[in-house]
Amino acid sequence: MSTTQSERLRELLEPLVTSQGLDLEEIELDSVGRKRVLRVVVDSDTGADLDRIADVSRALSAKLDETNAMGEGEYTLEVGTPGAERPLTEHRHYVRATDRLVKFQLAEGGELVARILKVDDEGVDTEVPGVKGRKATARRLAFDDIVRARVQVEFSRKDNKKEEEA
Repeated sequence: MSTTQSERLRELLEPLVTSQGLDLEEIELDSVGRKRVLRVVVDSDTGADLDRIADVSRALSAKLDETNAMGEGEYTLEVGTPGAERPLTEHRHYVRATDRLVKFQLAEGGELVARILKVDDEGVDTEVPGVKGRKATARRLAFDDIVRARVQVEFSRKDNKKEEEA
């Protein structure tokens, strides 16, 4: 998708997404043969359930049809949320990943897998899991020290909140 088309679509769609209480995270237009697919990724601090996704999808579809922004040809609109292993690229992404396990690529070289405990304007406070019976350790990462960060999927984590309530 050309930058100008991407910018035009973002300018057109972002106010609608925002009015639904969501953030427009990504727009991607793919063409395979004659088929075109417009993927719109939305999110919020409280997440986006299926009802909110359906509402924003209807609003975006109506706006796209009304403005003819996609032209005359057929296209498919897909609206969803970021994947489970989403990259963290904005401050709000780090905030939303609080209490999640994240793999950090560090500017000094190397990687660190740690749980985000707290986020402020300068960086993140993390907890590095202990290995082989050792206790977890705290580590502060400034945003300038982070080259890349991606949420990790956890299949066997115990939910501490449920344990505390029991």
